[in-house]
Amino acid sequence: MGHSINIPTQRTRCIGGYLAKPKGKPKGGVIVVQEIFGVTAHIRSVADRLAAVGYTALAPAFYDHLEAGLELAYDKSGVTRGKRLADELGMDRALEYVANATDAIRSAGKIGVVGFCWGGTVALLSAIRLGLPAVSYYGARNVPYLGVNPKAPVIFHFGEKDRSIPPEAIAQHRELLPDMPVYTYPGAGHAFNRDVKDDPHYHAASAKLAWQRTLDFFDQQVAHA
Repeated sequence: MGHSINIPTQRTRCIGGYLAKPKGKPKGGVIVVQEIFGVTAHIRSVADRLAAVGYTALAPAFYDHLEAGLELAYDKSGVTRGKRLADELGMDRALEYVANATDAIRSAGKIGVVGFCWGGTVALLSAIRLGLPAVSYYGARNVPYLGVNPKAPVIFHFGEKDRSIPPEAIAQHRELLPDMPVYTYPGAGHAFNRDVKDDPHYHAASAKLAWQRTLDFFDQQVAHA
């Protein structure tokens, strides 16, 4: 459904992105923020699914200024390399690219953000700094930013068996952002939405419920805002 595009930035060259458009007039736009592994088939499928329900969806290739066209494997080596690249990129530059991507699909209408893992924290920061309605899936780096009230609504999804995000961290979301819904999913761990073949993290029931809540959120905060 989608295709690759170039996204202009304030830097010396563009970054890539995966753009998926709906049939007919869009309800609005959604920026899809990757995990640490790049714009993988899973991230592209998220964009396609958003387009299928009426949104213009764009997944920026955040690592392109570091290494173009990167898609890492979901293994130990991929995790190590992905964490290094995410740290090298930094949150400030990531937010620049979210803003650039937002400009690229501005004609779609109001824009929201959905992000996964590292991208879940980028999504939260997009609400705090850019005022974009955001859905944060298992944002493992969220806690340091919870003391700042977002400029736009945010919802959070966490698996109750996520070993990288302890219950105390989830409790801090509820304590410090009491007006922002925090959903937890019994039986689900980290990356429970990653519906790729043979991925042990995928938890179908949780993914389905979280996705419906995500679409309800965007329909309220983006499409009908």
